[in-house]
Amino acid sequence: MSQSFTYPSPIGLIQIDCNSQAVSRIHFVEHECEKTDIEPELEDLIVRQLDDYFRGRLFHFNLPISPEGTDFQKKVWKELKTISYGQSVSYLELALRLGDKNLVRAVGNANSKNPLPIIVPCHRVIGSNKKLVGYAGGLWRKKWLLRHELEFRPYSNELF
Repeated sequence: MSQSFTYPSPIGLIQIDCNSQAVSRIHFVEHECEKTDIEPELEDLIVRQLDDYFRGRLFHFNLPISPEGTDFQKKVWKELKTISYGQSVSYLELALRLGDKNLVRAVGNANSKNPLPIIVPCHRVIGSNKKLVGYAGGLWRKKWLLRHELEFRPYSNELF
């Protein structure tokens, strides 16, 4: 049974969907959803980590997640979690990390289907020309997230 609540973030309302004890989906919404019975401990953990992320104090999420997708999509999403806070990689680089430059389109498709944006940081993937391309939440949100991480990252390298 799906449990949901809305989180008010600096980049708009975010609906958090959970199943039993894990986050299954995050999506940007225009209106608050009707809150359902979610485990209070899980909700507190999610809210605390999102609050810390948006305050520039959390650099890696440690939440129980259970995204639904194909084996390939899950492989891409797992690789997304290895991209450090404040860093970015190209779709080509991500494909190469997965072992085949010819996977670049499949990687882009899997990235666009990521059900856990922000927590699984698909916003950290950019075009090979360092341009911002593709983000289900809108390019303005991707730009905001990248700039936010650039501002608060604990080290100094060029982002893009």
